[in-house]
Amino acid sequence: ALKDISFKVKQGEVVGIIGRNGAGKSTLLKIISRITEPTRGLIRINGRVASLLEVGTGFHPELTGRENIFLNGAILGMGKTEIKRKFDEIVAFAEIEKFLDTPVKRYSSGMYVRLAFAVAAHLEPEILVVDEVLAVGDAQFQKKCLGKMKDVGREGRTVLFVSHNMEAVSALCDRGIMLSDGCISYMGEASETVSHYNKTILYGKISVDNCFTRGGSGGIQITNVWTSNGLKEKKYKITSSEPIYLNLTAIVGSEYQGDRNLNIGFAIDTFDGRRLFTSVSSCENMRIIAKGETLEVRCYLPSVPLIPGTYLVSASVIHQMDTLDCAVHCASFEIIQDKNSFYVNRTQEQGELNFPCRFEVLDV
Repeated sequence: ALKDISFKVKQGEVVGIIGRNGAGKSTLLKIISRITEPTRGLIRINGRVASLLEVGTGFHPELTGRENIFLNGAILGMGKTEIKRKFDEIVAFAEIEKFLDTPVKRYSSGMYVRLAFAVAAHLEPEILVVDEVLAVGDAQFQKKCLGKMKDVGREGRTVLFVSHNMEAVSALCDRGIMLSDGCISYMGEASETVSHYNKTILYGKISVDNCFTRGGSGGIQITNVWTSNGLKEKKYKITSSEPIYLNLTAIVGSEYQGDRNLNIGFAIDTFDGRRLFTSVSSCENMRIIAKGETLEVRCYLPSVPLIPGTYLVSASVIHQMDTLDCAVHCASFEIIQDKNSFYVNRTQEQGELNFPCRFEVLDV
């Protein structure tokens, strides 16, 4: 999974590790955390490591949240006195006061993550290793976790952070390492690494089969996502004043054919991962019914008020509250400059959205 990787991380550095699915990111973190032994080579660590790689790792399902805090702390090498000193902070951060004496087997995946992160971040390891598990938590908690990791970095401790959220990597990390096919393909400042990654995925021809990340419980499989004009022709270069369709095709399993509880979602992100727009069919009072083995859906946007640049499209198929398939950054389109528009000289520093407006002088 990893080939000829060599790098050093200094004390107090916050390093983001990025790359497509299968690049070797999680394997690298497991080797750093001493969960997996490397076949060749060695790793030297000076300091106590706390890892948050998978939901609930190190938790005993039959024990309560309170008991698991002490168990997990012991696994991380903390003494009982140290755990007691931090106990109230951990519980408050994880927001599980009501469920503190409930066995964790009854916790939701989000509660698991909150408690696991709270223990790992508050018990003061010299090195904190965090995989993409924070994606399970809600948006507010993710923001809270990112703030905590910033605090950890300021305290002179080291953070290794794997994420598909390029905005978080740019904001949080000092340095970035990009993995590709098990090798380091780029290493530099975080913002430069993210920029290099974005160019790589663009030139690698983004598609459903080559998307950023993919997941879901199955039953319906997205096969293609693209942008088009009204004639169903694929169109990747448009002006912000033009109409655009976001299109999706999917293969439907027999259990969902004729089902009336399907939802289709589309999202548009900036090239560094900032969410700009989301639309779900149910919010538009649109009922999606798959009548056969193939489903084709499109979402009409009368205009896309964005400044010139490249943007990424994500798509998902949802049944009630269950995501059957989700393809993140599986298509792209480019907004090109409209010569007749007043915003020709707008820059990205002024924001990505480009709402038409006018100014008036009022009599006073």
